[in-house]
Amino acid sequence: MPVQGAAAAAAPTVAPTTPPPDATPAQRHPEAPAPGIELGQHYPMCFACGDEQANGLHLRVFAAEGVAVTAQFEVAAAHQGAPGLIHGGLLTLAFDEVMGSLQWMMRIPAVTGRLETDFLRPIPLGRTVHFAARCRGVHGRKLYHCAEGRLDGPDGEPVARASALFVEVRLDHFAKHGRAEEVQAVLDNPGDHRTLRAFEVNP
Repeated sequence: MPVQGAAAAAAPTVAPTTPPPDATPAQRHPEAPAPGIELGQHYPMCFACGDEQANGLHLRVFAAEGVAVTAQFEVAAAHQGAPGLIHGGLLTLAFDEVMGSLQWMMRIPAVTGRLETDFLRPIPLGRTVHFAARCRGVHGRKLYHCAEGRLDGPDGEPVARASALFVEVRLDHFAKHGRAEEVQAVLDNPGDHRTLRAFEVNP
């Protein structure tokens, strides 16, 4: 019995953002945007990608091959944490948006369940962070994503990496939990919102 207990204690654990061995490969939707197409903002007031957020990241996301996307944004003065450096929480926000955009390649509405970020080096103001993200696998309602950020170009110096677990939800999840005024504004103008265009919602 003690030997068994020791063996169990030594057994490796699987991180919550690591797909299990029986996860299946992600499938690109037949109507996913072609590689190189910009996905556009998913909501104008989104702090990560929205045009109407004066101090937002204004992240630009593009479709890539397979179930993958690329993205970029420039670090502005409003994004500081320490003087002259990006706030780490905003970098995590960018990863959340980039990996969340993978759902548009699969046409699966999903929300973030867990997100882990590794910060590799400080990022100064005025520099551009480039991201690459992909889906590592699907297991039931769980989607496993990973991403990396590089400085000043897709092949630049690595500055951060992240992994995440997203969970598939019904589209009414967003209407149920969002504030009524904002939800109605979206439903009144469905053509203006990537969420509704991508999933062909007819309110």
